Amino acid sequence: MKFMLVFLALIIAAPACADNGIITKPSNFSVKDTISRFEAAVKSREGAGLMVFTEIDHAAAGKKFGIDMRPRTVVIFGNPKLGTPVMAKTPLLAIDNPPKALIWEDDQGKVWLSYNSADYLYKTIYPRHGLEAPPNYSAFAKTLSDITDEATK
Repeated sequence: MKFMLVFLALIIAAPACADNGIITKPSNFSVKDTISRFEAAVKSREGAGLMVFTEIDHAAAGKKFGIDMRPRTVVIFGNPKLGTPVMAKTPLLAIDNPPKALIWEDDQGKVWLSYNSADYLYKTIYPRHGLEAPPNYSAFAKTLSDITDEATK
């Protein structure tokens, strides 16, 4: 019974949940393949200004100090054509931006991709820095959804 309740809670809470500003999607691929697919999806939109800046492999960093953890890699990506002018005027925005995606494996070996929703970025992060959301940020939300779908499905 306890297992069933935990299982139901995971099913309800985990897939594509954005209540706390984080959207998490299950991946049909390994962590390595999900990262590759995510980065390829971002790079395929380079004409629109998107790019991958870097990766942070938390598991590899921990391993250097004798700490084992399941794969946890953050991919930092964004659109310098749009983000740089805003950061030039509001330097502290750079502490929260550019956007990031976390590709991770849970204790059962399931792979997930998590990222901050566009709503969170523009309704929480931007106001934190005294900024207003751009009038049409729904296009960015769709782009995020499309990119993460390409990486996970």
